[in-house]
Amino acid sequence: MSMAPNAITLTGFMFVVINFITVMWYNPNLDTDCPPWVYASCAIGLFLYQTFDAVDGMQARRTKQSGPLGELFDHSVDACNTGLGVLIFAAAMNLGQSWSTILGLFGSTMTFYVQTWDEYYTQVLTLGVVSGPVEGVLTLCLVYAFTAYVGGGSFWHRPMLETFGVSKPSFLSQKIYEMPFTQCYLVYGAIMLIFATGSSIWHVMQVRRQRGQDPLAPLYGLLPLALIWTLVPAYLYLNPAVLGNYTIPFGIYVGLINAYSVGRMIVGHLVQSGFPYQNILLYPLALGVLDSAGSAVGLWSTPLVGQTQFVFGCLGLAVGIYGSFVFDVITTICDYIDIWCLTIKYPFVEETERKVGSTTKAQVEGASKKMN
Repeated sequence: MSMAPNAITLTGFMFVVINFITVMWYNPNLDTDCPPWVYASCAIGLFLYQTFDAVDGMQARRTKQSGPLGELFDHSVDACNTGLGVLIFAAAMNLGQSWSTILGLFGSTMTFYVQTWDEYYTQVLTLGVVSGPVEGVLTLCLVYAFTAYVGGGSFWHRPMLETFGVSKPSFLSQKIYEMPFTQCYLVYGAIMLIFATGSSIWHVMQVRRQRGQDPLAPLYGLLPLALIWTLVPAYLYLNPAVLGNYTIPFGIYVGLINAYSVGRMIVGHLVQSGFPYQNILLYPLALGVLDSAGSAVGLWSTPLVGQTQFVFGCLGLAVGIYGSFVFDVITTICDYIDIWCLTIKYPFVEETERKVGSTTKAQVEGASKKMN
């Protein structure tokens, strides 16, 4: 019971990392059925991640260790989980290295970015009617468990209505009637994405109006997100070989771009600084788009940089920059408020706290009598 809250958070994330490694081992191209136990382990691992993610806050309050580091650590781990979680889901659904996987990554990262942007401007974290960390995670756990039961992700490529035994209505086209579960997921995700992001934007504008502030100014904070998801599809469209062969490392790179943006927003929220519009991890991607576009229009015969080297170079750069950012922030906070990150430096002792409180109260009362 003396485990540090951040250690609980990190332990929960390790279950997701284990899930990711296991799935990638059996399904490196995201299009092959795995042994049923792999899907079952994904369900268990994700459920444990959610449980640990909920318990860390309770432990922080119980041990009197609540503070800014805990909020930053929790959100940063969730941001990293977003990218890995999409790839695990793509592998479980046999989506392959395709645009479907990229669309899933777009929906997840966009939701996380917009909710953090909402918190930055309103000081309140709103998760919407359908909460991703709660209902969304539990839904995925059930999907993984059912995938284990049916024997693999190929099940989800069957026509949904036909699988449920629904006869084709006369007003429904054959193409829609034969839509597989995977495409229905994307349609459902698009609807929820529009609802979630729209409600967050409305919430920010409403709160700003109530405070007598400009309701439109925060919308500029969505420009970095728009830039990310302009460059990502542009690069993949110009380099289809990357989409078909390197979706996994490229997806991790994109996830780290989002995690870095979210992390800087959280730091800005904690220290009340200006909104972080710039993201240095976007610069190499922008150069990659320009390089590929120049080759496409004939300015030079082939891209100046090999795409394999470029993708893994960007991934290495992202790991280095984001890792340095996290390390610097953690060490700065720990040094400033004299705590440790993964262990409790000063355990809370109720009797000691009572004595300190009584002494302080007596000192205050004595000082007041002297002043009078």
